[in-house]
Amino acid sequence: MATADPDCLFCKIVAGEVLATMLAEDERTIAFMDINPATRGHALVIPRAHVRDLHEIDTDDLKAVAASAQRLAARQLERLGADGVTLLNSNGAAAWQTVFHFHMHVIPRYANDPLRLPWVPAPGDMEDVARAGAELAR
Repeated sequence: MATADPDCLFCKIVAGEVLATMLAEDERTIAFMDINPATRGHALVIPRAHVRDLHEIDTDDLKAVAASAQRLAARQLERLGADGVTLLNSNGAAAWQTVFHFHMHVIPRYANDPLRLPWVPAPGDMEDVARAGAELAR
């Protein structure tokens, strides 16, 4: 049986205590509409089991969330006419996580939509990129 946190909003959605516009569900995950959408069709996929973030999620649950997000993204392209999809996971408060139950945002993107994330790609210091890469590859 999936674990739950009685104070967690997403656990309450899983339990049916808080209403949500459900999109899909399976043994490990549920998908529902985000009530604060970045674009039309913005949805969330969560594991049924309560886990705080990427560091706590079981590998099988992570795979199930990714597979559910993939299926949902395909429907956003087919049914909403989206031009692309952004998958986003915020891990920790410094990364904009506000609900501390692992979740994947599945955000349909449209050619002229106004959504911009704070990060703006710019060329990096290649020596620093190489050093960080070497540290990560250990």
